[in-house]
Amino acid sequence: MTRLILATRNAGKLTELTAILAAARLDHELLGAAAYPEIPDVKETGVTFAENALLKAHALAEATGLPAVADDSGLCVDVLNGAPGIFSARWAGRHGDDRANLDLLLAQLGDIDDPHRGAHFACAAALALPDGTERVVEGRLLGTLRHAPAGTGGFGYDPVLQPAGETRTCAELTADEKNAISHRGKAFRALVPVVRELLG
Repeated sequence: MTRLILATRNAGKLTELTAILAAARLDHELLGAAAYPEIPDVKETGVTFAENALLKAHALAEATGLPAVADDSGLCVDVLNGAPGIFSARWAGRHGDDRANLDLLLAQLGDIDDPHRGAHFACAAALALPDGTERVVEGRLLGTLRHAPAGTGGFGYDPVLQPAGETRTCAELTADEKNAISHRGKAFRALVPVVRELLG
């Protein structure tokens, strides 16, 4: 059985990718970064989601000698030319302050009418092998931005992004509903043929 390591300490991401690999009948043991607590987090110095995902995947593959998967994701707003993008988690200046990020974004879009509030969640997922081989795939969740938050599920910008074809925001969907259409779910599922090609 091939071991794979996922560059996250988020148990939800680990569960999601494990389920996707199992559904594809790929018999790989998936470990999280918590299995290697001595390895420090990698600084995300890339200027694209793909670059950041590759930085993390290569660092982990090199440190552990195992094939490594990493992802990077964020919100891209059409009228902001794709921002906040890679700065999504620290848009208001402090990393991980979801409320401040959301408030700033809504203030910036205060006078933007509904037809121009298009946005999407984007995710790049990378697989890197210890020998330097790399692949990147991407997933997107298209939608529009509400004028005010709705829903208590999810995190980040979920309360304001309404997926295309939906009447609810991502934060109003159940976890299963969101996983079925999410940008990360799409990217992880796109990794399946890559894992099959490179790891068998």
